[in-house]
Amino acid sequence: MAAVTRDLAAFTAAIRYEILPAAVQERTRFLVLDLVGNMLRGRHDAESTAPLLAAVRSLGLAAGSAAVFGDSARYTPAGAALVNGTTAHSLDFDDTHAAGTLHPGAPVIPAALAAAEMVGADGKTVLAAIVAGYEVTCRLALSLPGGDHYDRGYHPTATCGAFGAAAAAARVFGLSAGQVEDAFGIALSQAAGSLQFLANGAWTKRFQVGWSALNGLTAASLAREGFRGAGEALEGRAGFLRAYAPNPKPERALQGLGTEWELMETAVKPYPSCRYGHANVDAALALRAELGLKTEEIESVTMGLPNKGMLLVGAPTQYKQNPQNIVDGQFSGPFVVACALARGHFGWDSYAWLQDADLRGLMKKILPVEDAEVEADFPEYMSGKLTVQARGQTFVKKVNVPKGEPANFLTEAELRAKFHGLADAVLGADRAKQLADAVLNLDKASDVHGMLRLGAPMMAARLAGE
Repeated sequence: MAAVTRDLAAFTAAIRYEILPAAVQERTRFLVLDLVGNMLRGRHDAESTAPLLAAVRSLGLAAGSAAVFGDSARYTPAGAALVNGTTAHSLDFDDTHAAGTLHPGAPVIPAALAAAEMVGADGKTVLAAIVAGYEVTCRLALSLPGGDHYDRGYHPTATCGAFGAAAAAARVFGLSAGQVEDAFGIALSQAAGSLQFLANGAWTKRFQVGWSALNGLTAASLAREGFRGAGEALEGRAGFLRAYAPNPKPERALQGLGTEWELMETAVKPYPSCRYGHANVDAALALRAELGLKTEEIESVTMGLPNKGMLLVGAPTQYKQNPQNIVDGQFSGPFVVACALARGHFGWDSYAWLQDADLRGLMKKILPVEDAEVEADFPEYMSGKLTVQARGQTFVKKVNVPKGEPANFLTEAELRAKFHGLADAVLGADRAKQLADAVLNLDKASDVHGMLRLGAPMMAARLAGE
């Protein structure tokens, strides 16, 4: 039996920034920048933030010295991990790992930053901890594997993310390999996350990811104080892999550990919606630009998806063609494609168009289908195929590697543009630039406090929950 818990714990305890390949070092800073933008705007705009903050205050988690991005108030470390983790995932604009079918950054980075504030860790330590968290999160998803886990109704960002968050916080704390094993054993008691949010656009999708960040921080904190966790937490008979999926492959978690980096297989989203729809958005934008298509010329659209994509953004058809709120829209293939075809753009502010008559009419013409060619590409490629009937003709556009995937990653300039598109409304352009610079130079920082201070708004802004 593969000693997954022991080996991942040893890897976590031993990882150092200096031994990471230069490409991994740079990509990690890029991924932090991307998530910080999400946290800032999620704190400012997400409709779920106000009740979340009210609950956090009532629970006594809003009176401390830890930072929440986009907020001038200070929280306890637990409160900061919970709020940052939730807002990171609130826009559905955060990074994705295709083969693991999850979003690794949202649970991992907030836990690492909260832990860093607790102990005054330097930037290199935090970045190394984040790499450990990504590797643990993604490798566990690959071992389940993620598809089987989904079929049981679990949300792997939240379930696998709890262990990744525990790894990240444990590494920041400087725990020994044995203590990291305890942290995993404690996280096992807390790993939860359900896909039932798809039934009504519930905000639990966001909350359970923030809760996994808090879970990981809690697990590492307990282990730091000597609390004993369950042994063989990952591969044991009642451990995570065997309890949460029918046919796990525990050995997959250790394949290439320390030489092959799942973090480098993580994508950044150019559009704020479920990743399964992005190739079709790319295709729609390309067809619109090439043909000069007008909405009234479009007779019908077929949106080709992989099987798992149909589960999330394609079915049931009538529900996906009639989104009623932002969460519905984030998981509606017809909505995101309609935005691209009708408006030539899809960004966070596009959700203001949700009830617009032209988009409503176009959505009814967009039929998501499981496409055999697209399914054959998955998970190597997050491809999509759009077929548009217009002007009495048929136009087909297949996109194999959507923008933002590892093989088509955003440049630093594109990442900064996305960041400013989210952050400027909260911080102002000048302060947002200072924050972006601080994030991208985190490896040179003696602590994270300066960077986090730049995440507090100085301009007058109406924030959610105020």
